[in-house]
Amino acid sequence: MKSKLVFFAFLSTLFLSSCDAIDDLLTFNISNEASIKIKSTSPINLPSEIITPEVTTNSSSEFENNKTKASMVKDVKIRSLKLSISDPSDKTFTFLKSVHLYISTTGSNEIELAYLDNISTTANMIDLICTDKRLDQYIKAESYKIRTKVTLKETLTKDVTIKANMKFKVTADPF
Repeated sequence: MKSKLVFFAFLSTLFLSSCDAIDDLLTFNISNEASIKIKSTSPINLPSEIITPEVTTNSSSEFENNKTKASMVKDVKIRSLKLSISDPSDKTFTFLKSVHLYISTTGSNEIELAYLDNISTTANMIDLICTDKRLDQYIKAESYKIRTKVTLKETLTKDVTIKANMKFKVTADPF
């Protein structure tokens, strides 16, 4: 009886570890980038919205490079979202109080992607807190829109351009 229990425990461990190994083989990252321009005329202490141009996904080629296709993708989540100031190059995020980014497509509702409140940094790059929402339908689409809601804590003397680097974790189904 004891040997059957040990054998069953061994098989269970083997099965669970092989499932994790298969998931690792079928998991890859997709990176996308968007540019956000905050106008110098944006109000202080009031949220203002910025719509970016549509972001064209390269997901079809990424799926193909990873030997899968959109119909096989079972889970997409945002892994990281970093904002960096690209213009003016000497500007830091001291002017920003909060930032929230939302994602949408023409066929899908808008959902929050990432955010950061009470920003108190003197750096020109920040990491946002990513939500754990499923993003399959957004990444499978040919393009998506990013809407940004910012609250400023100081007046801008000139427009600020921010680059948003997004990394998505994609897991495909083997069957």
